[in-house]
Amino acid sequence: MNASLLDGLNPQQLEAVTLPDTSALILAGAGSGKTRVLTSRIAWLIQTGRASPSGLLAVTFTNKAAKEMLTRISAMLPINTRGMWVGTFHGLCNRLLRTHHREAALPQAFQILDSADQLSVVKRVMKSMNLDDEKYPPRQVQWFIANQKEHGLRASQVDPADEFERRLVQVYEMYDQQCQREGVVDFAELLLRAHELLARNEILREHYRARFRHILVDEFQDTNKLQYAWLRLLAGRDNLVFAVGDDDQSVYRFRGAEPGNMLNFERDFPASKVIKLEQNYRSHGNILDAANALIAHNRTRLGKNLWTAEGSGEPLRVYEAASDGDEARYIVEEVRSLRAEGVRMTDIALLYRSNAQSRVLEHALFSAGLAYRVYGGLRFFERQEVKHALAYLRLVANPEDDGALLRVVNFPTRGIGARSLELLQETARAQGTSLWQTACSSPPGGKAGTSIGAFVRLIEGLRHSVTGLPLAEIVETVVEGSTLKDHYRTEKEGAERVENLDELINAATTFGAEEIYDASAPEGGAVDPNDPMAMLNAFLAHAALEAGEHQAGVGEDALQLMTVHSSKGLEFHAVFVSGMEEGLFPHENSLSEEDGLEEERRLMYVALTRARRRLYLTLAQSRMLHGQTRYHIRSRFFDEIPEPLLRRVNAPPMRGMGSPGMGGGTVPFGGFGGYTGATSATAAATASGWRVGQNVMHPKFGAGVIVNAEGRGADARVQVNFRDSGLKWLALEYAKLSAA
Repeated sequence: MNASLLDGLNPQQLEAVTLPDTSALILAGAGSGKTRVLTSRIAWLIQTGRASPSGLLAVTFTNKAAKEMLTRISAMLPINTRGMWVGTFHGLCNRLLRTHHREAALPQAFQILDSADQLSVVKRVMKSMNLDDEKYPPRQVQWFIANQKEHGLRASQVDPADEFERRLVQVYEMYDQQCQREGVVDFAELLLRAHELLARNEILREHYRARFRHILVDEFQDTNKLQYAWLRLLAGRDNLVFAVGDDDQSVYRFRGAEPGNMLNFERDFPASKVIKLEQNYRSHGNILDAANALIAHNRTRLGKNLWTAEGSGEPLRVYEAASDGDEARYIVEEVRSLRAEGVRMTDIALLYRSNAQSRVLEHALFSAGLAYRVYGGLRFFERQEVKHALAYLRLVANPEDDGALLRVVNFPTRGIGARSLELLQETARAQGTSLWQTACSSPPGGKAGTSIGAFVRLIEGLRHSVTGLPLAEIVETVVEGSTLKDHYRTEKEGAERVENLDELINAATTFGAEEIYDASAPEGGAVDPNDPMAMLNAFLAHAALEAGEHQAGVGEDALQLMTVHSSKGLEFHAVFVSGMEEGLFPHENSLSEEDGLEEERRLMYVALTRARRRLYLTLAQSRMLHGQTRYHIRSRFFDEIPEPLLRRVNAPPMRGMGSPGMGGGTVPFGGFGGYTGATSATAAATASGWRVGQNVMHPKFGAGVIVNAEGRGADARVQVNFRDSGLKWLALEYAKLSAA
C-alpha cells in the first residue's frame, strides 16, 4: 500500500480514512481538512481493493468540488477517473435519468430548466389558466412547486389546506404536464424523478445497490429531505455510507436543508461510527474560542470543540459606529492599514447579513478608490446573450422545447408580436401539440404567420447545417446563423456580449476534456465524442447544471464583498462582519420562526470561522435601510462571546446592553471618538428626559432602544425596539422604563 496516502493525517483523520467496513458520520469542523479526508478515503478504498473506481459513488454540492476531488484522486493514484460517479446530487441524477430515460418516461435528449426558465414556464401555465399574478405571484408559485418536489410530493399527493393552496396544486399539475410535453425537467424534478425511478423499479434499484457498496457524501448537513430519502433508498440495508458534514454550519434551511438529517443518521444507519474532526488548520485560537462559545448556545447540535496548534493570535476587534456611513469609513481605513501591512486585497472579505447593506459599503469603497468585487455576481450561463444562444441550441437539439422557442422566436426582432404568440399558444393548447408543431402546421395568418414560418425555416436550416459537425462547430454555426452576433454588434455597449458569445464557443471547444455522460454508453459512461447530437445534449446539460453555482472574483486584486451565506466554504486572512445589530444579525425574521435563532447562530459561526488571522465585528447605532433610518441595539451575539476575546477599538467603551464587561449605560450618538457624524435627530431630547437612541429596560419586554418619540406631559410616549419583542409604542406615564 502507498503509505504516502496517509502521511500527515492527524489521529482522527487517519481513523476516518481507514475505517473498516461500516457506515460513518464524520463531524468535520470548519477548517479541519474534510476534503482531504474524503478524497483520501476514496483513494484508500480503491488502493486496498475494497472498492473499484466504478464501484463507489461520491456526492458533492458543487461541480467545482467534484472536479477538485477527481483531480486530487488522480494525483494520489495512477488511475483514470473518467467514468467515476463523482458529482452533485443533480449531476448524478441527471446521469441516472439519461442512462434509463425510457424507464423514467423521458426523452433521451431532455433539457434541464434553470430557475429563470422554470419561472417562464410557470407564468405561461398561469396565463393559460387565467390566474391573477397579483393574487398568485409567479415566484411564490414556483417556490411552492419546488417545495412540494423537495418533500417528494406530486400534485396528486398534496393535501391543500385552503382554496388558495388548491389553486397552487392545480398550477403544479398543469406545470408538470407542460414540462412532460416539452421534454424538460427542472432541478427539483431531477431528484424527484430519480427517486421515483429507483423506488418503483426493484431490478434497477438492486443493480445500483450491488454496484455502489460505498457511498460517500460531502456537506451532509446541507442535504434536504428528498436528497436524504434518495441516499437511504440507494443505500438499502447493506451499503456503507460515509457522510462528512458539520451540523454547526447548516445554514441553508431556506433552501430546504434539514439539519435533522445529521441527527437521524445513527438511527437510520445502525452500527454507524461517529468521528469528530476538531483540529482546525485555518484560524488562530481566539477566533475558534469565540466560535465555540457562541455555538454552544444552540440546543440541537451533536457537539464538538474546535482547537488549533497555531496559538491564540489577536482578540476580535469590535467597532461601534454612530451610523452606517461611520461604519463604512472605519472599514475603509482598516482595509488601507491591512494593505499597508502587505495583506492582499483579495485576501480580505467584507461580510454582511443582508444584500441591502452593501450599498453604503460599496459607496465608501468606490469613493476611497479601493477595488472591490461583489462575490456571486451574474454567472456566465445566466447572462442574457448566453441564454439566448443556448435557447437556439436547445431548439436545434429538440424543437419541441416550448420555452426555448418562446425565448428567441422574436429575438432578434422579427415582427412577431405578443398577440400572435398568444394565438400560437392557444392553438397549440387546443390541438394538444407543441408550439413547434403548431408553427409548422397551423401558424397564425398575416405578416406574423410569415415571420413565424421564416423562423421555422431558420431552425430547420440550422439543424441541417450542423449535421455531422463537431460540438464547437455546431455552437459556432448556430451562434452565427441565429444573427445574435450581428444584433449585438449594433448595440452601443454590445462588445462585451459578443465576447461572451465567443466565450461560449470556447467553452464548447474545451468541453471534450470534461467528464460527460450520456445514455448511449453502458452504465451512463462517457459520451461518444463522435456523436455530435449526444455531445450537444451533454453540453446543454452541463450549462444548466453549472448555472446557479457561485463563482469568485478573479483577476484584479480586489476586496471581496459577500453575504455570510455566500462565504461558506471560503477563507480569508482578514474578515469584517458588518451590521452586528439586533434585528439585522440575528435577522428580525428569525425571532418569529421555529429554531430561527439557532440558524442565525450557525450563520454567525460560519462568519467567524472564515477568518484565519484577524477578525472585525462592526455595528452602527443608526442605519439607513429600505429608505428609513433605523436605530439599533447591539447584537445578542456579543453577549455570547467571552469578554476577554474582544478588543474594543473605539473609546470610550462600547455602550449597550448585556454583560457588565461590555458596559451598560448610554451616551449620545457620535460620542465614540474617531468617526462621528450622527444626525441631529439622534441627539434630540424627548419628553420626560428620554432620548431617541437611548438604551432602556422594561419589566415585561426586557432590553430595547428608543427609536421614536411624540407628545408631551401625560400624552408623551416613545417607540421602543425591544430585542425580544420588536417595536412597541409605550405611554411614558405608565411604562415603568428604566435606563439600561
